[in-house]
Parts: sequence; C-alpha cells; structure tokens
Amino acid sequence: MSKGLLTLITKPQSQQFDSRFGHNDKVSNNDRRNIYIHSLISLVTGIKQRVAQWLERWARKRKVAGSNPRADKVANQTLHTDSPDLPECFQLSVLSWLPCVYLWLACPPYIFYVQRNNMGYIMMSVLNRVKTVFALLLWIVCWADLFGTFHELHQGDTRPPIYFVTPLVVGITMLLATFLIQFERLRGVQSSGILFIFWFLSVLCAIVPFRSKILQAKSEIPDKLRFITFYLYFSLVVSQLILCCFNEKPPLFSNVDTDPNPCPQSTAGFLSTMTFWWFTSMAIKGYKNPLEAKDLWSLNKRDSSEEVVPKLLKEWDLEQIKRPVKALYSKPPPAGESNHVGGENSPEEVEVLLSKKRTPKKPSFLRSLIKAFGPYFLIGSAFKLLQDLITFVNPQLLSLLISFTKQKEAPTWWGYALAFLMFFTAFLQTLILHQHFQYCFVTGMRLRTAIIGAIYRKSLIITNAAKRTSTVGEIVNLMSVDAQRFMDLTTFLNMLWSAPLQIILALYFLWQNLGPSVLAGVAVMILLIPLNAAIAVRTRAYQVEQMHYKDARIKLMNEILNGIKVLKLYAWENSFKEKVLEIRQKELNVLRKTAYLGALSTMAWTSAPFLVALMTFAVYVTVDKNNILDAEKAFVSLSLFNILRFPLNMLPQVISSVVQASVSLKRIQDFLSHEELDPESVDRNNTGKHGHNSSVTVVNGKFTWAKQDPPALHNINLMVPQSSLLAVVGHVGCGKSSLVSALLGEMEKLEGQISIRGSVAYVPQQAWIQNATLRDNILFGKAYNEQKYRSCLEACALTPDLEVLPGGDLTEIGEKGINLSGGQRQRVSLARALYNEADVYLLDDPLSAVDSHVAKHIFDHVIGPEGALQGKTRILVTHGISFLPQVDNIMVMVEGRVSEMGSYQELLQQNGAFAEFLRNYSLEDIIEDECGDRMVICDNIAMILLLSGNCQICKPLHNIQGIVDFAKKLHTTESQNPEGASVCLTPSVIDNCCILCVKSKVFWEYAKAVGPLLTLFICFLYGCQSAAAIGANVWLSQWTNDAAQNMTQENVSMRVGVYAALGITQGILVMVSSFTLAMGNIGAARKLHYALLDNKFHTPQSFFDTTPIGRVINRFSKDIYVIDEALPSTVLMFLGTFFSSLSTMIVIVASTPIFAVVIAPLTFIYVFVQRFYVATSRQLKRLESVTRSPIYSHFSETVTGSSVIRAYGRRDAFVLMSDVKVDDNQKSYYPGIVANRWLGVRIEFIGNCIVLFAALFAVIGKDNLNPGLVGLSVSYALLVTMSLNWMVRMTSDLESNIVAVERVKEYSETKIEAPWEVEDKKPSPDWPSQGKVEFLDYSVRYREGLDLVLKNLTLSVVGGEKIGIVGRTGAGKSSMTLCLFRLLEAAGGEITIDGVKISEIGLHDLRSKLTIIPQEPVLFSGSLRMNLDPFEKYNDGEVWKALELSHLNKFVSNQPAKLELECSEGGENLSVGQRQLVCLARALLRKTRILILDEATAAIDLETDDLIQSTIRTQFEDCTVFTIAHRLNTIMDYTRVLVLDKGQVAEFDTPSKLLSKRGIFYGMAKDAGLTQ
Repeated sequence: MSKGLLTLITKPQSQQFDSRFGHNDKVSNNDRRNIYIHSLISLVTGIKQRVAQWLERWARKRKVAGSNPRADKVANQTLHTDSPDLPECFQLSVLSWLPCVYLWLACPPYIFYVQRNNMGYIMMSVLNRVKTVFALLLWIVCWADLFGTFHELHQGDTRPPIYFVTPLVVGITMLLATFLIQFERLRGVQSSGILFIFWFLSVLCAIVPFRSKILQAKSEIPDKLRFITFYLYFSLVVSQLILCCFNEKPPLFSNVDTDPNPCPQSTAGFLSTMTFWWFTSMAIKGYKNPLEAKDLWSLNKRDSSEEVVPKLLKEWDLEQIKRPVKALYSKPPPAGESNHVGGENSPEEVEVLLSKKRTPKKPSFLRSLIKAFGPYFLIGSAFKLLQDLITFVNPQLLSLLISFTKQKEAPTWWGYALAFLMFFTAFLQTLILHQHFQYCFVTGMRLRTAIIGAIYRKSLIITNAAKRTSTVGEIVNLMSVDAQRFMDLTTFLNMLWSAPLQIILALYFLWQNLGPSVLAGVAVMILLIPLNAAIAVRTRAYQVEQMHYKDARIKLMNEILNGIKVLKLYAWENSFKEKVLEIRQKELNVLRKTAYLGALSTMAWTSAPFLVALMTFAVYVTVDKNNILDAEKAFVSLSLFNILRFPLNMLPQVISSVVQASVSLKRIQDFLSHEELDPESVDRNNTGKHGHNSSVTVVNGKFTWAKQDPPALHNINLMVPQSSLLAVVGHVGCGKSSLVSALLGEMEKLEGQISIRGSVAYVPQQAWIQNATLRDNILFGKAYNEQKYRSCLEACALTPDLEVLPGGDLTEIGEKGINLSGGQRQRVSLARALYNEADVYLLDDPLSAVDSHVAKHIFDHVIGPEGALQGKTRILVTHGISFLPQVDNIMVMVEGRVSEMGSYQELLQQNGAFAEFLRNYSLEDIIEDECGDRMVICDNIAMILLLSGNCQICKPLHNIQGIVDFAKKLHTTESQNPEGASVCLTPSVIDNCCILCVKSKVFWEYAKAVGPLLTLFICFLYGCQSAAAIGANVWLSQWTNDAAQNMTQENVSMRVGVYAALGITQGILVMVSSFTLAMGNIGAARKLHYALLDNKFHTPQSFFDTTPIGRVINRFSKDIYVIDEALPSTVLMFLGTFFSSLSTMIVIVASTPIFAVVIAPLTFIYVFVQRFYVATSRQLKRLESVTRSPIYSHFSETVTGSSVIRAYGRRDAFVLMSDVKVDDNQKSYYPGIVANRWLGVRIEFIGNCIVLFAALFAVIGKDNLNPGLVGLSVSYALLVTMSLNWMVRMTSDLESNIVAVERVKEYSETKIEAPWEVEDKKPSPDWPSQGKVEFLDYSVRYREGLDLVLKNLTLSVVGGEKIGIVGRTGAGKSSMTLCLFRLLEAAGGEITIDGVKISEIGLHDLRSKLTIIPQEPVLFSGSLRMNLDPFEKYNDGEVWKALELSHLNKFVSNQPAKLELECSEGGENLSVGQRQLVCLARALLRKTRILILDEATAAIDLETDDLIQSTIRTQFEDCTVFTIAHRLNTIMDYTRVLVLDKGQVAEFDTPSKLLSKRGIFYGMAKDAGLTQ
C-alpha cells in the first residue's frame, strides 16, 4: 500500500499524539506514562472503527478507480500485479494478531484438558531449555520493538498506535507460550500440538512481511531497528517450529519405561500423530517378514480392559443406584421373559409399592456408555464438523480457478495461489478426516472391550433363574454380535448429524449456483432412495434363502465326510455326490438372482450422480432462455453433486445400524440388569450361634432355584462336625445336588441360615475341565509343589493315565475335556479339590463316572477314613452302597427334605427310607462288571488314535501294557514321520500358515475358472463404461464452451440429447458389465466347487484318516463362501476403482499432456505404499481372527463352570484371564485400524498431489485451454482420491480372498484312488458266482513309510465257506477285510475272487459285489429308504422284505411315515441296536456272494446280536462269510477259523481241530470260558 494511503489513515492519530505529548517538558515522566496508558486504552477500542473507515474509503476509491490513479495504484499493488504486496497496516495488525488470537482462544480448554490428564513429570532437557530460551528471546525481541517505538516517541517521531499494540500483544503471547512450554513439561506432554500450530501460523503469517521487507531493502532500509527485530523474530519462530517437531523424553515412571514392546503412539510427536508416521515401523516389519504375536505392540494403557471396563462399570453402578428398582422389590421375576428381553413389564409388587410416586425408569445402559465414552467420542465429532466445512472449500476454489482461466489478463500468481490452496485444503481435510476416524474407531474398540468385560463379570454372578433365560450361546452372542454392532456403529454414528449438514450445505451452494433447477436433481435423488431400499430388502431375503441352502449343503458334507468310509465300502459315492450337487444348484440359482439385483443396484449407484446432473442441467437451460450453462456452473455443480452422493447413500445405512444397535442395547441392558447371587447368603465366618465345633451348619433352611419356583429344599437342619464324613443318599431327583448347591450359595435362600467355617473345595457331579493342560486343571491357580502334586495324582489313580497321554500331565486337554474319558475327567476334578487343601469338601457324586475298582481306590485313598482328606470335613453325595458302612454319618433325603440321619447301623435298625434305598441299589453294585478300568484306558487311547488319525481305532485294546507300548510307539512314529506329526499340530497352526504372498498363478487359475475370453470381455466392458463416462463429461465441457461463443440457444436440445444418450449408455454398460462379471464369478464358483467335491469323493481313505474333518469342511464352507460371495464383490469394486482411476489419468493427460511427467513418480510412490500396506494388513487380519475365538471359547467354558469358579474363589483370576484374552485380540485389531489410517493419509496425499498438478498445469497452459477442459480435468482430479484409496483396500481384500481359490485348488488336486470303473476290465454281471477268495503272498501297509500290517498272507477260501477271523489287538483282522475292498492297496502279492485279480478291476465294480456290516453302524440324515437304497435300485416290496428279515418291519410299520421315516444326523433318533439292524437290512438288500461281518460288541445287546446271527445263518447260507469275531461263541460252528498274529497266519483250521491243538485259539477260548 502506498505511503500516501498510510498517511491518510494515520494522520488524525498522529495529531492526537502531538497534542497530548508534544515536546512539553513541564509534563513529568509519571504523568506522561499515565496519559500514555489512558490513551492506549482508548486507541485499542478505536481500532475497529479505524479499520472500518479504512475499508470504506478503500472501497470508495475502488469505485472511482478510473478517476483516482492513486487509489487504483493501491488496488493494483495488492491484486492486479505480478508482484503483489500487502499494506504494512494489514501486516502489522491482522497477520501479527492471528496466531496470538488462536493461542489465547485455545489455551483455556487445553490447560483444563492437560490438568485433567496428568501424565507425569518430564525432566528438564536440553531441548526444553532451548525452547524456553528462544521463547523468552522472542518476548525480548517484541518488547525491544515496543521500547524502540517509545524511544522514537521520546525523540518526537510519533508512530501510529498499531506500533505500540502489536509488539505488546505478541510479547505477552510469547510469555504465554513460554508458560505453556514449562506447564506441558510438568504435566508430561511430550509433544505439543497447540504450540506447533501456533508456531506454524506465526511462520505462515510472517512470510508476507519477510518478502515485503526484502523488496523494500532492495532500494533502502527505511527502519533499521524493525528490520533487525523482524528478522530476529522470524528466525526464532522458524527455529521454534523446527524444535516443535522433536519429542521430549517420556515422563518419569511412565509405562513406556517398563513395557518391553510399547506402542510408539504414546511417544509420537504431533506431526507423527497427525500423519500416523509412528506406524511406519510396523508396516516395514510386516513387509519384510510375516508378523507374529510377539511383534505386536502392547495395548495403550488407556485402551486396556484394566482401565476401560471399570470406567463403564462405575457409571453403570451409579445408574443402578440412581434408579433403584432393586430396593423396592428384588427384581421382576423372569417367568414370562423371552430369551433376549428381560423384565419388560414391572410386576404388581412394584406397582403397589410405588402407587403414590411415579414409576421409576429402568437404569439406562446407554446413559452409562455415553458418560464413560462420550467425551472422547466428541473430540472425533469436532474433527468431523471441521472436515465437513472444509469439504465445501474446494468446489468454491474450483469455481475461482475456472473464472481465472476465463480472464486472460489476470496475473499468473492467482492461479498458483488457487492451485496450492486447493492442495492445502485437500491435505488438511485428509488429516482431519483420519483423526476423526481414529477417534471413532478407538471409541468403538473401547466400547467392545467394556461391553465384553461387563458381560463376562456379570455372567459369573447371575442367579440360576437368570441363567435359565439366557443360554450360553445367547450370552456369547451378546459378546460377539451385539458388542461388534456397537463397535461398527461408532465409526459412522456422526453421520446422523453430519449427513443432514452436508446435504443442507451442498443444496445451499447448488442453489447459489443454479437456482431452483437444483430441485429437479434433488427429486431424482429422493426417488432413487426407495429403489435402493427395495433392492436391499430383496437382497436380504435372498441372503436368508441362500444361507438356508448353504447350511443344508454343509450339514450333508459333514455327514458325508464323517461316514466317508461307509460310502466307499458300499460304493455309494455317486448317489451322495448328486445330492450335494442338487443343493449346490439351488444355492447358485439364488446367487444368480442376487447378481441380477446387484447389477441393478450398481447401476443405480453409478448412474445416480449422472442422472441428477442431467435433470438439473436440462431443467436449468430449458426453464429460462437467459440461463447459460458455463464451465463454472457445470463443474462446480458436478463436484457438489459428488459430495452429496456419500451422505445420501450413508444415511439409510446408518439409520438401520442405529436400529440394530438399539436392539442390541436392549439385550445387553436386560442381561446386565439380571438378578445377582447374594454373596451374604452363606455365612463364611461361621458366626452362627448354633454348633460351635461344627464346620457346616444349616438351620431351618428353605431353598429354591428361582423366586417364582416352588421351594426345592424344605426345613433343612444340618450340623456336620469338624473332620467328619457325611454321606448324603436318596433317589434320583430327591435334592442331593440341590443341597450341595445351597451350601455353595448357588440357590435362593428363602428362610433359615447357613454357615460354613473355612474354605471350600467342590467336586461337581459333571466334572468341569478347562481347555488347558492337565497340570493346570489340577493346580487351578495354586503354586506347583512336586511332592504334593504327585501324591494327589497317586491318590486319584491318575498316574497310569499320564503314561498313556502323549504329553503326560502337560497334555493340552481339549474343550470340555474332550480327550479324556468321563472317569478321567471326574478324577481330575477330584485331584483339583485335593490339591486345593480346603477346610470343607463338597463332593457331588464323584464316584459315579468311574468303575468299581477305581471307585474303591479313590474312596480308600482320598475320601474314606484312611484317605488323604481324613482330617477335613467332607460331604459326599453318593449312590455307592459299598462305602456307606465306612462313613461317620448318613443323611437320607426324600423329596427335598431330610428324612433320616445317623450312622449306618442306626439307620438299618430304623428300617425306613434308608433301608429301602439299600434294597434298590445293592443289585446294581453286584452287577457292575470287572472290566471297567480297562475300558477307561481303552476309551482314552482310542481318543488319542482318533486325533492322530490312526486307522486302528476300531479295535478295542485289551492289554493295558500293550496300550502303553503302543502309545509310546505312536509318539515315536510321529516324531519320525512328518506327515503323522503334522496331525498333532492344531489345525489352526496349519491353516494359518497360508501367509505367503499370493502368486499370480492363483489369479490365472481363477481367470481360467471364469473363462479367459469372458475375463477379457469383462475388462473390455469396463473399459467401454469408463469411455462412455469420459465421453459424457467431455461433451459437457464442450457444451459449456458454447457459452463463450454465444451459440447457446440453438444447440440446447442437441447438447442435452447427446449428454443424456452418453450417460444412459454408461448406465446400461455398468449393468451389463457387473452382470457379466457376476455370471463369470458364479461359473467359476461352480467349477471350483465341483472339482473339489469330485476330488474328495475320489480321495483314498488314508487322506481322511490323517486329515482332521474340520479342515476339509472349512474348504467347503468358509472358502467356498469366499469364492461365492466375498470374491465377486471385491473383484467388482477393484475393477470399478481401477478403471475410475485410469479414466481420471486419461482425462487429465488429455487436457494437460505435461501431466504425464508426474504420473510415473506418483505411481511408483502409490505402488510402494500399497505393497507395504497389503502385506502388513493381511497379517494383522489373520492375527486378529486367530486371537478372537479364544475370547468366546474361554467365556462359554467359564459360564459352564461358574459354580466351580465361585466355590474355589477364583472369580477375579478368571476375570483377569478374560481381560488378557480381550486385550490380546485388541492388540492385533488396533494396529489394523491404524494401518488403514496410515494408508489413507499417504494415498490421499498422492490424490492431493494429482489435484495440485492438474490445477498447476491448467494454470501453466491456460492460454491454450478453454474453461471447460480446466473444469473437467480438475473435477476429475478431485474425485480420484477416493478411488485410489479404495483401490488399495480392494487389492488387499482381493489378495486375502484369492487365497480361498488357492486352498480349494490345493484340496482339488490331492492324490486320488484307482478309477471307479475300468471299461476294458469290467467283470461279468454275475461275478462272483462262486465266492472263492484267494490271498497270494499278500502284504499291505497303511501309508507310505509305515510298517507292514499284513505280511505275506497266503490262504484260500472256497465259495460258501464261513470263516471266523480272530486274533489279539493289532493282529491285522480289520486290515484284512479292508484289503478285500481295496481301501488299502497291496504292498505286494495279489487277492483274487473267482479267479479275477481285484487290483485290475474298477473300485465300484469290486465294492458293489461285496457287502459289509460294519462295526459302527453309520446312517445319514434323510429317509430310511434312502439309507437302505440310495440308488433306488429295488422296489418297495424288496425293501419291506429286507426289513422283515432284519426284524425291523414292526418298528417301521408303526411309524406314520413308514419307509419315508426321517433319520436325523447320524441316525440319532434310532437306538444303536436299530441302527445295526438297518445295516443288516442293507446287506440283505444287496445280497452279494461275499459278506464281511465286523462284529459289533459294545454297540448292541445280546438279544439283537442273536437276531443278527440267526438271520445271517439262514439268509447267507450259500455265501462266503468272513466274520471278525470278538465273542468266540458266535464262530464256534463256522467252517474254519483264521487266527492272525502280528499280521501273519498263525493257525487256520476248523474250530474243533484248533481246540485240540491247544494253540492260540485254545487259549482265547479258555479265557472266554468256552473250554476247560
């Protein structure tokens, strides 16, 4: 601004100063100071007025610029010049005060926040000292300026007031900054955002004076003092900004010092926090090596369960105290409750009590959540508000840029300024948006942690009545589904207010731009909402239908895989394959319908902005002839319509999420409001008046399970002296277990009192075993003491079992103790109680699950008068009569009351209920057989074999020593054989190893499955669709150029018509391309599933013996789901974003060819960032899913064992365990959130660079560009950020999802068995006519690398012979029968049947001519007829005949459905005996010449066994029969008996000859009591 104007503004002021101060020596210094201060105050108040006057005059001068060259000069000096400058007055006021105003406004809330969140104390460091010194120097510099002005005043050189005010204000602000530097240090703030922004603003505002002073200095330096002070000021401010980028040390005694792997966020600086730079180390680590759990950072203390859960519980407790429904009436009875909703209507009691007052509201869980997490969430909301406002800056800047290109004489720096402003606002928007997301996601994460923690803690203390209303599955759902819903909602919750705000702002700016024509576009948007809603409703219905088919298919596959051996033996694969494919076809049909809808929806989504623009522009130009559509209007409107698209689409989704979350909220609130167990119901201090020396006392006890139920126990009076043993006996359901529960405080106490002296140990009736090692189950949180531990194992008879378990007492026990037998579980439970060393032992029938020998051992060594617990008080609930004479007292219960009590002898003499009890139960004790103990260990070893996939499972193991040897051998085999060893790994370990980078080969495999030509055609369609979109926009830019050439009116209809045609073409192409893509994907899904299914039916049995079924099922369920649903949508989004980004580049390069130069470096950075993100994010997702399931499995385990946990007082320990599991999960979830933010900031930065270069090149080439092209290229650039961001996410998802194709391919290409049919070797239809079987030097092994099971077997069986096969366990009996079916292929030698070598013919040709009745009867879900005859070869008459012969016809004819009787999964709705008879009926239907009988022993009773034997003797009289005999009496009348020993023929002759030989067979017969 010229000197003249400066004088104009400052003249009256200087006169005023002269009159006051003049050179009047009479005025004393003191008076002078007072006068000065007084005038200063009046001057500050007058500043506003001065500025207003100045602006008014300046405006006036502008109007008459032509007549006043001086004013014209002023305007030209600021705007219309190639070397602009701002007036000195503006520099000294606005530019100097702006940072100061910011700091003073931000300070109070910031100081309050830091005061509240004190993080400790930071030692004074060099950095801190330098910052403080520089801040003080700045204060000195400012005040030097001020005193300089005073000096000048003294010298008579009067300055305007601004020269006094500004140094004063800035100086005081610098003192404030100095105070803040020290205040933050004392409060542990390592990096200050407030000060960073302050220094940044100060530098920014000082750049203009910096340039001005240099320009002035070119001629001469008018004011040397201010020149020097300013440059000192500038260099100090820049230094402060640089220093602010560095961090202080962590505060003393902070977590960072003690944590081995702290999260760098806590020590990250302000810049690092804003750009998420601190995450880079994790991204690099994940890129170099696969991430493991140990690489993850610890969770921030403020996000951990330890801090988050108590915060919510505190608010919830306050909420419950405020609204005390409890105080008036304990809780509404849950009689009429549904599973999810508890206590909807208050009961009458409450109403009566509160009739005078108004009914109080229920405690609100939502209010608790808001109080606990609302303040933090509001910070995120503030960021969102800021971001929404900044969003609308860029369309305005675009408008200015287009108008700039129209003005050919405008100075170039305008354009550069606009380009950099666009970049700066976009970048600021990026930073703010991602901070908003970070706050929202962290709030969601904390919500989930808190809700899971609250539910877990509540589940440990709810009453049994409350437990009835919520099953374990439902409570787990509250944790997984409902807590997850809250977490998902917080991300978009701000859209509830933000979407309407964005819509209103966008409409406001559109109205400014186009007037009422906007309403036409808005109408189109509103009309599209019901269309989208209808599509969503229909899609949801299809999803439900598809889930139904998917469940049916998985259920069938599960059965098929469980019964695959039977399918192979009967050659039934084809029938079941057809059944699976039939369901699959229905599933794909629904998928196809969904694809039609999806294509429609994609079209609506893509075409919406275009249709809106078309309608608006068409209405705008046709309504009024004066309305001209120029580039500014068109492209600014387009960018505003694009902004509008997001909130309009999000709002319905957010509302539906809110509705879902409100349902979840109600469910969680009802669960948390359930009644809790009364901790005071049992007096643990034993201060009761009754029974001074008794350990357990109950006086007049009356107990119930739920308040509204009738009492379960009445009038219980009980005193148990210390160190005595009380047995509680009675019939089933008489209240014995209830009594134990009452003593534990698990029941509602209606009357009376209970007191227990000392600690309690509890052994429940059904043993509760944790998913931990056997040792951990016994220690149960106590310290390990070797001697005590060993004696516990010895006493509980667990030592022999440890020898059998593969890892001894460190063997991991599966969920619910799956790899232990019932008896072992009970003994572990007992050992836990014994190790726990309590004062009172409550033993709820611990001897029922073990057999008589073990029971006697346990009673003698643990419970009885000589046992380990002899000095303790024991209450034993039992059915075992034999121990009663040894107990101190017996209490007999009848229907919830104590009927008798006394010693054994006393009760016998009374001849009451006890005597009757003895009569009922004594018989059972006598019948109990002697072989129990063996069976327990057999069960267990069978379990081990099952887990290790060893085929020999079918054989019961008789010799215990043999078992132990076998287990050891198994262990060594597995350590030598990697294939076997892999089985012992948990399936998750194996499945999770698919973390290698996905090869391009897999993508090619998928493209082949879609069809290579179709793949190219889909890409071509996407290209066409993008071309149509570009065409429409180019046409629009041409249309807007008509305005410049004044030929608007004559072309309107043609312009609108072509624009509409291009847009509609694009819409149709979008629909066609997404539909074609969906068809290709469905085709690929069909092919991949078929290949997998076909391969699995052809896979040899050995594969299923070594592979856990769950792993195969996973391929059919999870991976096929990904290929069906997840992959297609990912591919669709990927292609959409890819072509969108590509078309942006094409448009910008076409408009400004020089842009091609920057594409290469930007692409390089993009790919670089993307590779880092994809690698890390995929592994974080994997770790997150691996750590998620333990939370829920631990929880369901806790709920089932809650009474044990409470009895041992381990509640807090379990709460801690749950918290640790949740924190472990969040440890991998949190970096996953940050990875997305990290990526977002970097990718959007690249997008912002594209905007910058598009605008810059438009400015550079503005002479050759028309406004339409500039609008086109920059509006495209503004859109690219979103596409780029989504493209990386989609690439990541694509790589994660394509793994499913790889996994399915892997299982579609496993080794297959021999062909089912060999055309040129087909045997004749009547083969085998005689049934003659010969083994010639035959050997076989189970798998490559294992020992031979049968060695050089040679024998011949004539047709019609009945052969019994016997031998010890592991002799090779079952293997021999499997060889006949070629389930095991020969390692040497031959088997011939009627002279035909079975190794040369097809498997189905062989297997369909043999029949087996297997040891385990396997049935499939479906009709009974299907189970007998899946191929429907036989008519109903033949089926009924078979049923009659198998003694089932009576049972079946009594069923209403007759032959169509539905068998449930595994035939559960038939007894085991009936299932065995169904297998017999199958054999009778097939009636082949050779029958193999793997005789079932444990499965059926003697009566059924006799029926089967007699039917076989009559119906298969002329057939060759091989029977694997367990009961020798069934084969004593057979033609010959084959005795196998170690895989070789030991004896083979008639039974009578073998008995007379007195060999192995004789020994076995003697053991069985068949011979003397």
